[in-house]
Amino acid sequence: MAYKITDECVACGTCIDECPIGAIKEGSIYSIDEEACISCGTCCDACPIGAIIEG
Repeated sequence: MAYKITDECVACGTCIDECPIGAIKEGSIYSIDEEACISCGTCCDACPIGAIIEG
């Protein structure tokens, strides 16, 4: 199951640097391409505020 970035995202960029396949896109809050996400959890582990959830 792909991960999702919640509204708590502050667009710090930590997750985008950690995603091994580049599935995270920048914006006012970031988003994860659910079709590209391989559910590795790297982004979730890297997020300093816990704004990424499995879902």
